[in-house]
Amino acid sequence: MKFVKALLSLAVTIFLCYALNRNWGSIPAFGSFLSPFTGFWVNGETPLSQTNSESTLQIPGLLDEVSVQYDELGIPHIFANNDHDLYLAQGYVTAQDRLWQMEFQTHYAAGRLTEIVGEKALESDRYNRRMGSVYGAEKSLLGMMEDPKSKVSLEAYSDGVNAYISQLKPRDFPVEYKLLGYAPEAWSPIKSALFLKNMSFVLASGTDDLRMTNILRKYGKDIAENLFPNYPFEESPIIPTGTPRDFTPLPLPKAPADFMGRGSVKAQEERDKGIGSNNWAIAGSKSATGLPILANDPHLTLSLPSIWYQAQLVGPDVNVYGATMPGTPNIISGFNRDIAWGVTNVGADVVDWYEVKFKDAKMNEYWHDGQWKKITKRFETFKVKGGKDIQDTVLFTHHGPIVYLDNQKPFKENIPTGHALRWIAHDKSQELTTFYQLNRAKNYDDYVKALSFYAAPAQNFVFASNQNDIAIWVNGKFPLKAHEQGKYTLDGTDKNADWQGFIPHAHNPHVKNPVRGFVSSANQSSTDPNYPYYINWEFAPSERGRRINQRLTVMEKATVDSLRTLQNDNYNLKAQGVLDNLISLVKTPTAKQVEAIKILKTWNKKNDPAEIAPTIFETWSKLLYGAIWKDDFAYDENIPMKYPSLDRTIELIRKDPKSKWFDDVTTKNKVETLDELVSATLSASIDSLTIWRKAPMGEEWAWAKQKSTSIRHLLDRDGALKALSSVDVNIGGGVGIVNATTERTGPSWRMVIQLGKNNAVKGYGVIPGGQSGNPGSPHYADMIETWRQGKLNDLLFLQAKTDKSDRIKKVVKLTK
Repeated sequence: MKFVKALLSLAVTIFLCYALNRNWGSIPAFGSFLSPFTGFWVNGETPLSQTNSESTLQIPGLLDEVSVQYDELGIPHIFANNDHDLYLAQGYVTAQDRLWQMEFQTHYAAGRLTEIVGEKALESDRYNRRMGSVYGAEKSLLGMMEDPKSKVSLEAYSDGVNAYISQLKPRDFPVEYKLLGYAPEAWSPIKSALFLKNMSFVLASGTDDLRMTNILRKYGKDIAENLFPNYPFEESPIIPTGTPRDFTPLPLPKAPADFMGRGSVKAQEERDKGIGSNNWAIAGSKSATGLPILANDPHLTLSLPSIWYQAQLVGPDVNVYGATMPGTPNIISGFNRDIAWGVTNVGADVVDWYEVKFKDAKMNEYWHDGQWKKITKRFETFKVKGGKDIQDTVLFTHHGPIVYLDNQKPFKENIPTGHALRWIAHDKSQELTTFYQLNRAKNYDDYVKALSFYAAPAQNFVFASNQNDIAIWVNGKFPLKAHEQGKYTLDGTDKNADWQGFIPHAHNPHVKNPVRGFVSSANQSSTDPNYPYYINWEFAPSERGRRINQRLTVMEKATVDSLRTLQNDNYNLKAQGVLDNLISLVKTPTAKQVEAIKILKTWNKKNDPAEIAPTIFETWSKLLYGAIWKDDFAYDENIPMKYPSLDRTIELIRKDPKSKWFDDVTTKNKVETLDELVSATLSASIDSLTIWRKAPMGEEWAWAKQKSTSIRHLLDRDGALKALSSVDVNIGGGVGIVNATTERTGPSWRMVIQLGKNNAVKGYGVIPGGQSGNPGSPHYADMIETWRQGKLNDLLFLQAKTDKSDRIKKVVKLTK
């Protein structure tokens, strides 16, 4: 019997060794991941604050010695004697901290996740390639390589990443490679282009054209334009009203004929109105120091590893500090000795859809401008982990790819079928030249020149200098179109519907040293309606921009802390504008409603973490919004339409309380009133919150608990990797709040820069995570608490590699 048990144990052991050390289709081998010699156990690291070390590392490809000095937060300060070595070292140290993140995100952008996780990623990959992510990256790379300095930086950066990869053994791989069972591959400049293209995808691929066309078809032009106006009722535009124009505008192209299209049962993905970014700069006249102060907090998906990676880059003609994007050279948002700059998303209409008319079922030709034109084809191959390669063909018109044909099912049904996509992200561009030059800029003229190379995604670039200049440019490559051309889907047969050129860069909306003493943006309308060109008909809701401008207007003798406090402002301007109206419409409140109204009436209108009122108000306003519009604009799931904006809804409540739109058309023999909707949705809010929070009205309804902000690992989609995430972060804010921190989005980088003369610039900043992408590192998430509290770290800005600082904990000399 003992012999049989021994054989059985041996057999089980052999089977487990075999099973754990081989792939099962797309399921990786977990043996190496669990191994005490090569698995995740060896990925632990020691905090830099506990070390003081110097070392030398040989890196192939260097032209001269490079010094990398790490501070207590793991932020590298790189000193090089030439551009090539500077960017090679940047690539090396970034890969050292963020290799898996860099490669995973470029695999996503390239539509190659099937190679990592198998066929379950096929439709996502197919979608990205069909949208032209790789096609656009190839075009962008051509443009970037035309600039010799960009070419050097891209190639050297790639060499640095590859130098790090070449030193790795399987036991050294980041933990995610071990978890998913694959190995790093060589980096190349196209991957950097893919990363930049992915940012265009995130920030500028959302579009409402199809939803708007369905509204046009159902309700007609008058109602569509009335409920979806081209300028908000309340706004404080980025370029102040009355700003003098310093250019003579070009004539606009002839507007194409109105086009209803054939309609579609497929819905486009709307832009996420909850994601918001802020930036501003105050003039020296408003500053306690007499010189400008600049602030920036771009809001994106909160993730671990963090989207941004901090670094200081020092070379013969540059000394710059700020936030970089892992995968690309240069600093994206930051400062040098003379200037500072930051970015927010414009939300420009640079995505148009053209209904295609094919000649026949072969789909080899399409009708345009009175003639049949040839379709071109792009062939895509998907390598599937644990399976066979899969082929796909994408058809192209002169506009761009036909992302899905009428007989194909779109991924998440987020684009119209049978339409060609015209997207600025498919054009050749030179974004890296912009950041290369900004990193070295010394004044306003340098800043403007740098911006002239920038195409996409369109960004509001705020600027400040120690020459006491402040400015903002609504910047990007904007198509020259008739007004509202692109608000609805377009006729792909009509040449007048094509893009007819581009707005000259000098004509982009901009202002320098405005009389009011500050510039700012929060994704709101770029200009007032007097701007002669069309950029978009709808931008982000105005509340954040209006609140920022209110506070900056009255600000005097401001300090860094004044701007830091504004970044963390939780005031709810939407509540200020509509809450009293709503309360007054509850005519005979129930006992529960009385209790809720009492809380709302005594609320200071701030979405602070412990407050109960914002939980009630946000739930109430959301349910009321749906109750007003759902019956009219979501009556048929096969005809997707968007709802009128919050701004239009509030205007309707204030000015037209007897509007027909408050009636629920799905009920028979009854006409609902606004009073009834307001009271019913308040009761529904209380009942729903009681169920959701599993408690009556009280502390469990605290706003932070209800909002439940989480900073999740990139692989943690369903909570399976909760241990690698930071969940239920106790923080306020919300949609439409300056501190626009939502469930999954928020300030991805907070920065405040105080300009100074004679190298006296001071920088402060924080990211919601840490420098390292290694969950086993103490620098993986060590800045989250500082970020949560709304504080900033003092950014160590060294003037030379010989500077002494007790904050430097590790020095690595890179030699050839």
